[in-house]
Amino acid sequence: MSIIRAFAGRSLSRLITSGSLQNIRRSVHAINRRATGKTPTVHFFNQPDDPYSQLLAGCLPTLQSRYAVSIVSHVVPPPDTTAAPDLERLKAWSLRDADRLASALPALPAPKAAGAALPTASSTMLAEGAALRKRLGHYLGATLYFEGEWYWGVDRLHYLEARLAMAGLRVATPTGSEITPYIFAPRALQFQKVANPKRPAPIIHFYCSLRSPYTCLAARRVRELATHYGVELRLRFVLPMVMRGLPVPLPKRLYILRDAKREADRLGQSFGNVVDPVGKPVENGLALLHAAIQAGHGSALLESFLEGVFAQGIDASTADGLAYIATRAGMSAADIELAIQDGAWRKVAEANRADMLARGIWGVPSFRVDDMPLLWGQDRLWMLEEDLVAALQE
Repeated sequence: MSIIRAFAGRSLSRLITSGSLQNIRRSVHAINRRATGKTPTVHFFNQPDDPYSQLLAGCLPTLQSRYAVSIVSHVVPPPDTTAAPDLERLKAWSLRDADRLASALPALPAPKAAGAALPTASSTMLAEGAALRKRLGHYLGATLYFEGEWYWGVDRLHYLEARLAMAGLRVATPTGSEITPYIFAPRALQFQKVANPKRPAPIIHFYCSLRSPYTCLAARRVRELATHYGVELRLRFVLPMVMRGLPVPLPKRLYILRDAKREADRLGQSFGNVVDPVGKPVENGLALLHAAIQAGHGSALLESFLEGVFAQGIDASTADGLAYIATRAGMSAADIELAIQDGAWRKVAEANRADMLARGIWGVPSFRVDDMPLLWGQDRLWMLEEDLVAALQE
């Protein structure tokens, strides 16, 4: 049964993340649009009280001026509890994160403060927007949809721009005028040189999971940040959301898988040959990770496990698969046996979960420098680097 499950998982994940299939879908949409004479249309799903929707809405006039598309807005309600199981924390986090995002990039308008007057929409408009969003396959506000593909927030706007340009929809600019490649380009890590860094050095706390595609994308880069700046990296592992009783509906899983693939391609990382480790493989993996952390090679085990199950199609439910993941991270057969027999990791995972929740975040990957505010998402590693440099220069 494990062999069949693993084969099905690899096959399905490769199909979902296939670049060739994506190109075929894009071509079909373009051919249909041209054949029917339809105007290229970008659909914006705007949740008025969502700071990310407010930021994205501020970018749309520039998007409209750059591309020969029609932008149609639909108001939508907040996501339901299956897609956003901790809505109050999400609201608080979103305002804080979007405010920092806007302040770091002055071209973006600041999100409205909590309690500020916001546009209203009728229940009919909200229901219609929600129904269309669901039919097209998403669950969040601050999302853009164009011919079969989704783009969340300003962080993914550059992917839409690249696609529109590739489709020949870029508006010609006057001779001699300059235009930036993207309205909002991804922020790269800088790996700065810090003169006379503070000692003792600050600590990076990294909240991670073994079933998180975005943790897979972040793990190596967090380690590289810690190494470059000469600071300790403290791994704070937690159980995956679904193993903590939090639902992850199918549209959310599909979007995350596809989004992680395009992010991995941008970052030059392998991704997409997946065997889901949910259940016992995660538990065994966390037992190994707990032991590896104590032995001083936690990052090696974390990266080996995540790359194995998300990029290399390794079935961590088998003894051979788990052994391969562990031995290439420096663990012996005896280490593996002792680690799996030790249940101490459970209390550690629960303590890390409680700490993460107390700091206002419920998902991974999340990060903080010492006791600075927690950051959430591999898109925020540039903020983590800013916090780290600030702490080193104190």
